[in-house]
Amino acid sequence: MDLSQYVHTLGHALQARHGQRVHKVALNVGFTCPNRDGSKGRGGCTFCNNDSFAPERQPDRSITDQISSGAQAVQRLTGARKLMAYFQAYTNTYADIDRLRRLYDEALAHPEVIGLSIGTRPDCVPLEVLDLLTGYRERGVDVWLELGLQSAFDETLARVNRGHGFAEYAETTRQARARGLPVCTHLILGLPGENADHARQTLRQVLEVGTDGLKLHPLHVVKATMLAFQWRRGGYTPLRQADYVEQCIDLIARTPPEVVFHRLTGTAAAEILLAPAWCEHKWPVINAITQGLAARGLSQGSALGRPYRPENVHDGIAA
Repeated sequence: MDLSQYVHTLGHALQARHGQRVHKVALNVGFTCPNRDGSKGRGGCTFCNNDSFAPERQPDRSITDQISSGAQAVQRLTGARKLMAYFQAYTNTYADIDRLRRLYDEALAHPEVIGLSIGTRPDCVPLEVLDLLTGYRERGVDVWLELGLQSAFDETLARVNRGHGFAEYAETTRQARARGLPVCTHLILGLPGENADHARQTLRQVLEVGTDGLKLHPLHVVKATMLAFQWRRGGYTPLRQADYVEQCIDLIARTPPEVVFHRLTGTAAAEILLAPAWCEHKWPVINAITQGLAARGLSQGSALGRPYRPENVHDGIAA
């Protein structure tokens, strides 16, 4: 079974748009975060250790070197020869505009790179950055602005020391989409104090504002975080894999078919992962989601009466 038969995945959208496989290469260019450097706070989010995102990408290596190395791995594993440069680690719009332009231009200068995915916080995207990214898109470059929201509940965001609220996310999303810049919203399932109903309400609010893409992640406990301390003291219980899969299936069915799912789970390396153990591997989770959708006759948008059909995707857009 193939997930893209039931879900509008980024891989299928890019292949429909470009006529061949396109794969992301994650980059770490040494950015920091206003929730770490004192601008907004110290210590960052309670769950954040960026080694869990891209430990193999080191900021002392040039962008060109990171992309070339990543391209070799991608071609070996997937056969994809076109790449999206994914600025992933920390807050990738948190610098002066000239530095950002230089970094993005260096990535786009690589002959196999056809687009940019910029991971950032919704409170760190000034209008001049939106205009810069819009300019790339107007030149024919694929661009995604990836905003880490995690939850629509301000009390949850305060609980995990996020340093922003839903209002900042909503405003940045509206400004970006008004310029024709697609937004991918990151959501975390299993945040402290939240349950499946919180996840549904977060999705509803995100869809009301408008989004073009979604990423779903399970909250995992990794070393060197406040969450790890809370977990050790019995103050946090991670989701079971079965519960995470159920929540994902529910949210997928409630999501319009034109929204692109960039990711349905997240993993952490064994050397830093504390819990839950199932977050070390993605494929058992992806397979369980796919099997659950198939067994119930569900697909993306089913709960809305607009079930997704892969044959209806043209130029990356689902009808």
